[in-house]
Amino acid sequence: MTISEMFLCTWKRFRCFNSHRLLFLTFLALSGTILMKHISSPCTFKNLNDEVDNARRQFCRHGLYDLLSLKPQNQGELNCSKIVKGDSKAIKQGQQINAALKGKHFRLNEQYYINLTHDCQNFKYFRKYISVPMSSEEEEFPIAYSMVVHDNIEMFERLLRVVYAPQNIYCVHVDEKSTEKFKAAVRAITSCFDNVFVASTLEKVVYASWSRVQADLNCMEDLLQSDVPWKYLLNTCGTDFPLKTNAEIVRVLKTLNGKNSMESEKPSESKKKRWKYHHEVENDIIETNITKLPPPISTPMFTGNAYIVVSRDFVQYIFEDPKVQKFIDWVKDTYSPDEHLWATLNRMPDVPGSSPYSDKYELSDMNALVRMVKWSYNEGEIHEGAAYPPCTGIHRRAVCVYGAGDLSWMLKQHHLLANKFDPEVDNIAIYCMEEYLRYKTIFKIDP
Repeated sequence: MTISEMFLCTWKRFRCFNSHRLLFLTFLALSGTILMKHISSPCTFKNLNDEVDNARRQFCRHGLYDLLSLKPQNQGELNCSKIVKGDSKAIKQGQQINAALKGKHFRLNEQYYINLTHDCQNFKYFRKYISVPMSSEEEEFPIAYSMVVHDNIEMFERLLRVVYAPQNIYCVHVDEKSTEKFKAAVRAITSCFDNVFVASTLEKVVYASWSRVQADLNCMEDLLQSDVPWKYLLNTCGTDFPLKTNAEIVRVLKTLNGKNSMESEKPSESKKKRWKYHHEVENDIIETNITKLPPPISTPMFTGNAYIVVSRDFVQYIFEDPKVQKFIDWVKDTYSPDEHLWATLNRMPDVPGSSPYSDKYELSDMNALVRMVKWSYNEGEIHEGAAYPPCTGIHRRAVCVYGAGDLSWMLKQHHLLANKFDPEVDNIAIYCMEEYLRYKTIFKIDP
């Protein structure tokens, strides 16, 4: 029996005890002798949620976790369970391990993924993808993802792996400026899945220009054409990582009851300049002295950020409504339109899932659901009025690239995703997030 056959066998039935005695022994070691009565009948995924037979449920979950655990190997004193709970000794040990590995991290490069995906079965086995819905609740509530990436193939694939569920649908927009090798690696990875694909049209993305919005719009159009009856859309970038399991995200989205969630606040005077003047785009975005006409809407402008949680009805509406299309055309020559387009649309009457433009409905990034970001100018001592504790990693463009010491506080927040993560800065933080989310996905409890 090949390793691929063994995986398929164990995946579909959780065990092939007659043909693989080693796997049989592994299950016994995990489950304990009290569960030996169960070896005469194989586990199914329904057993993971068995309300009657707790012993069988635990037996099956332990077997699945043995197959799919993302616990890092050969990391010495690393204790992710304690790190995510905020244990200072464990965090210090994690930081020491990370420092020792600095510059020694073996990055999985484009060629690695191109080679591994020649056999998609083996790719999904070695990278430990979950290929069956983990509950009927999740199966009945598919989610769409728009993923905008431009480099760091390993980080993209690790993000995809941790958010992946077979009932969901994933559109990946690759920056047209990316290297051909990167594009080939992304296409190789996506080719291994029926529900993951590269956007049909790719944009050359220029920072703070319309192209960033267009990348998401391209994915949105493609996602609307898919046969998957997704309920909500989340957009991400390559340095994001989820803070919740797919099951937790589903439950959060269900509580929205059709509403959208995103940052949407009154603009400061300095941000109003972003749409006061016409902007030209070359390799960068350039402000001109040409004053634009007022926005073609009767409601106020709002500011937010590029990352949103929106209903399918919202996505459908923005492509069909003439008023929205006129507004979209108007914002195309503004500075960083992603930071006022979505925020304004979500406060306009008649837009599905929107909120009134009354001050009572203002929503900051910390109160919106979609994305946790630590800005350097808002960090400090919380008891002295800071928005969040200091970053334990480094800062890029005033944004915290998280370290292991940030995880405990982050996981207490309500956000669905966090930004930024980078294995070159702190791979231990990513390892521990992977382990935490995979354990919780399978056992439905914190590790």
